[in-house]
Amino acid sequence: MAKTVVIHQPDFLPYVGFFHRLLHADLFVILDTVQYARGSSSWQRRDKIKTAQGEAWISIDARRSARDAALNTILLSQDSGWRARHMNMLRHNYASAPYYREIIPHVEELYSYVFERMMDFNLASIHMLMRLFEIEIAEILASVLHPTGKSNELLVDILAKVEATTYLSGIGAKDYYKPESFDKAGIAVTWQNFVHPVYPQLHGAFIPYLSSIDLLFNCGTERSRAILRKECDGA
Repeated sequence: MAKTVVIHQPDFLPYVGFFHRLLHADLFVILDTVQYARGSSSWQRRDKIKTAQGEAWISIDARRSARDAALNTILLSQDSGWRARHMNMLRHNYASAPYYREIIPHVEELYSYVFERMMDFNLASIHMLMRLFEIEIAEILASVLHPTGKSNELLVDILAKVEATTYLSGIGAKDYYKPESFDKAGIAVTWQNFVHPVYPQLHGAFIPYLSSIDLLFNCGTERSRAILRKECDGA
């Protein structure tokens, strides 16, 4: 039986392209075993929203950890300051958005949850967005599969263990893709075909690749679902 699988880290409040891929798969493997990334290219603990001054980072505070710590071991800072800072930023910058009153209760509920691990908070943010986008997909943590290997070999090991026939990958991974490992395992690789939608935004000219929360505040759940599925003109 054909089975398309997506493997991705549990990022914080991901952008719409993340959810577009879930719409085209049968299983989402949550890659929680990778090393916690601290560099400027990491989306594990932050994403962007739009402000009157342009795009701005919204970042989670995490406790200090070993340099090689796995993502699923990273603990949240228990200082509530970062939570209040997030909520203040979201309220201030989206209060005049057309669907603010519809969306903000979901965000407030998210920030009311108490978690020890950053990964659990991130997954709660993903699940909130999945509910709002009306996306249902089977999930499994990579850690329960006890994966082995690195890079392409790690992905193939995971895919084999979940009996995948097709791996749906984001286009950004093409630079690291080595077909030999997938070919040997009999796993087809397809590349996400995603064109970022343009939709009404506050604060001037359109900015792409923001957190999905920006789309929801500006367009509401019904229209956001249609935009994500390309059933709406997005104008």
